[in-house]
Amino acid sequence: MTQRRSTGWYGGDDRNSYIHRAWMRRGLPADAFDGERPHIAMANTASDLTPCNAHLNEVARSVADGIHAAGGIALNLPVVSIGETLVKPTAMLWRNMAAMAIEEMLRANPIDGVVLLGGCDKTIPALLMAASSVDIPAVVVPGGPMLTGTFRGVPIGCGTGVWQLSEEVRAGTLSAAEFRRSESAMIRSRGHCNTMGTASTMGLLAEVLGMTLPGIAGTPAPDSRLLEAAHETGVLAVRMVDAETRPSQVLSRASFLNAIVALAAIGGSTNAVVHLLAIAGRLGIELTQDDFDRVGSGVPLLVDLQPAGRFLMDDLYRAGGLLAVLREVRDLLDPAALTVTGRPLVDYLDDAQVYDREVIRAREEPLQPEAGIAVLYGNLAPGGAVIKPAAASPELLSHRGPAVVFDSIEDLHARLDDPDLDVTPDSVLVLRGCGPRGYPGMPEVSNTPLPRKLLELGVRDMVRISDGRMSGTAYGTVVLHVTPEAAAGGPLAKVRTGDMIVLDVAKRRLDVEITDEELAARAPSAEAAAAYAAPTRGWEKLYVNTVGPASTGADCDFLAGSSGWQVSRESH
Repeated sequence: MTQRRSTGWYGGDDRNSYIHRAWMRRGLPADAFDGERPHIAMANTASDLTPCNAHLNEVARSVADGIHAAGGIALNLPVVSIGETLVKPTAMLWRNMAAMAIEEMLRANPIDGVVLLGGCDKTIPALLMAASSVDIPAVVVPGGPMLTGTFRGVPIGCGTGVWQLSEEVRAGTLSAAEFRRSESAMIRSRGHCNTMGTASTMGLLAEVLGMTLPGIAGTPAPDSRLLEAAHETGVLAVRMVDAETRPSQVLSRASFLNAIVALAAIGGSTNAVVHLLAIAGRLGIELTQDDFDRVGSGVPLLVDLQPAGRFLMDDLYRAGGLLAVLREVRDLLDPAALTVTGRPLVDYLDDAQVYDREVIRAREEPLQPEAGIAVLYGNLAPGGAVIKPAAASPELLSHRGPAVVFDSIEDLHARLDDPDLDVTPDSVLVLRGCGPRGYPGMPEVSNTPLPRKLLELGVRDMVRISDGRMSGTAYGTVVLHVTPEAAAGGPLAKVRTGDMIVLDVAKRRLDVEITDEELAARAPSAEAAAAYAAPTRGWEKLYVNTVGPASTGADCDFLAGSSGWQVSRESH
């Protein structure tokens, strides 16, 4: 065994070592500082203001028990937590900041390994970005989804139900009182969204990447088996330190390509694109948005889960869980990809079984034959854009219609329900100024509401285009992540109401029907430019000045890559 990292703090007889030991002698045993017992931090995103992660203190106690049982020293390390449902203007604005802060705390403290406790959308990506940049032994415990709630006698999906019911209120088919009554029914228990939104997607993909104890992802938050697996993860973390198993040894290009296969098979969130690209960027692994289309577009959708299907996350867990899904696509997975246990991911698929073929479809009878993320290019998206065909209306995947352009989210809210708005079901709603730099932070606003007068006619989907994101719990024919974004000089800033937009997902095209010469000659919208973010200080200013495009993960340029775990200078 090489010298433990924590020994660099505690192992000497000098003044600094004395200070480090003395201030930590608050109940720790005497042998905590002899260099034999690894010090394992629990990077804990529990917060009352991150409701999906509020139970992680309980999970941390089980992790700590496992660490102690294996001979380690467990240390709770609260880290930046971002509550997707609460923070304004968008949680994505702080994903990179959280990753930076967590990275620095992991590097600055006397720890030999870390257990990463996350759940809500941005917390697992931020934790993985941070751990990848520090590269000390790290393992994830996903917080798990909430239990299924019911409303008016039928299951209601967290997130997806919001988009469905709010449109019914606007259409006049559901009262405001009934809408409010659905709130407590939807949020039935602790845990994150129980649809295949970003939280569920990233929890499952953390396992596919090899960064969890195999079999833990998707365990419902209130399920006692989550605490059992958390205890086992604590034991595993100690063994990982002894084996010097680091993220750079687990995560490979093969791991990310496997994650893309899984993303399609589970019908996962489009937000996984920006998160996986950002994590890969911290490791220096070559991964592009085109890999999502090349590897994933032909993969069948096997999980019948909202928003692309009917069921919810506890149904997936009882039906056999992630490993059962992966067994169906085993031939598409790279068998060389490892897990934190040191064994390949595919080794854990032999015993996986499907217990409900309604929830997890057979490969030969998929929910959809091709379900991966499609990457579109054209004169409207020279740097690319993405769409999730599994969540779209099939008849709209090839569409030509006139643009109805909104210069900002405020412009959309002000005009969308105007009875005089010149809009038809064939129109294409264009919302710009919602990219990483423009909003700032690339919010989940791209699944825009539909105009009230069309809702009243029974319309429930239209083609929508934006440089922002949408919630993984959302659905609809929505083109997202248009790059370059309007605020970065992209063609989206030059589109005008009435321009004919052509979407052809089969051909991977997104175009506006004007000549290259006319497009080049047009001035960008002054109204849109006036609404772009113009911060004067703080993180927001740093973010806007350094954030990259969605097509590369929307990380900040100064955070890409890694700095390792070494700290050379003392504090006293």
